[in-house]
Amino acid sequence: MSSSQAFLDRLGLQLPIIQAPMAGVSTPRMVAAVSNAGGLGSLAIGAGTVAQARQVIADTRALTNKPFNVNVFCHAPAVRDARREAAWLAHLAPLFAELGASVPVELDEIYATFIGNEAAFDLLLELRPAVVSFHFGLPTPQQVQALRQAGIYTMATATNLRESLLIEQAGVDAIVAQGVEAGGHRGVFDPQAPDERHSTAVLLRLLADRTALPLIAAGGIMDGQGIRAALDLGAAAAQLGTAFVLCPESSANAGYRANLKSARATSTCLTSVLSGRLARGMVNRLIEHGEAPGSPPPADYPVAYDAAKQLNALASQYGNSEFAAQWAGQGAPLAREMGAEELVLTLAREMAR
Repeated sequence: MSSSQAFLDRLGLQLPIIQAPMAGVSTPRMVAAVSNAGGLGSLAIGAGTVAQARQVIADTRALTNKPFNVNVFCHAPAVRDARREAAWLAHLAPLFAELGASVPVELDEIYATFIGNEAAFDLLLELRPAVVSFHFGLPTPQQVQALRQAGIYTMATATNLRESLLIEQAGVDAIVAQGVEAGGHRGVFDPQAPDERHSTAVLLRLLADRTALPLIAAGGIMDGQGIRAALDLGAAAAQLGTAFVLCPESSANAGYRANLKSARATSTCLTSVLSGRLARGMVNRLIEHGEAPGSPPPADYPVAYDAAKQLNALASQYGNSEFAAQWAGQGAPLAREMGAEELVLTLAREMAR
């Protein structure tokens, strides 16, 4: 039995297609549509409260009885540095001034990490989604084991061989191999460590001979041909994010959708300007301002994200999306506008050609 078929059988899937979690974009409607079509839909709960997580899981279960994935953030808590944060706010001051506002007096750590969050852990044990995945790192091996003993299949993102070995040692069931082409945040465990920035193809080949765990290819995959290529390189399934942003079930706003359908989709970059952690998105004025020569380093993740979100909230009142985090991978120009179910079925047909 192929690794792909074994993976599908284990989770009760028909297709080796996973919709990426995408905090702020994925919705219960999207997740249910993907799962009902035979793939694996994914919810991201790392950007919300435990109460919100409970609600979106319930909303998804009301729309599907198929397996779906719940994704959590396992980042280290922010390193607060008042001087660094003040310098970053001072750098952003001209942008706030354009919008008739002063910079925030202080910034908050707006996203809590799953590490040490017993309420979130207890919620997952109680609700028992079919799959739980980890981004930015790992919880304790004891928590991984407890989730598995509850019948939950676990996955974790790796961007290099070192991280994949840690995932395997922790007892996680599968590895999401995230290439540098991927939109959104790099899943690196330690942002201060060297980042090889492997392509998805290279990362798959590096890991294929060094781990027995199923590999999920993530990064730059936008069509069935790309999924088939990933399977040929050793993946058991492929995870697509940017491909689903234009689906009507996505919560992406009009500005995000317009840019993704425009020439702007051809220009993405990895930057820590928006959130404090490296992430790939479409280039905008905030990125250009923060990446300009002589710019100070942004505040740590997710503190810098608080500044960017406050700036974007002001700008959006004027219909200005130049300060928004519009995450997109290098395959963004290939994005198609269709329903999530139709997209999954289209991908399946393309794979079969």
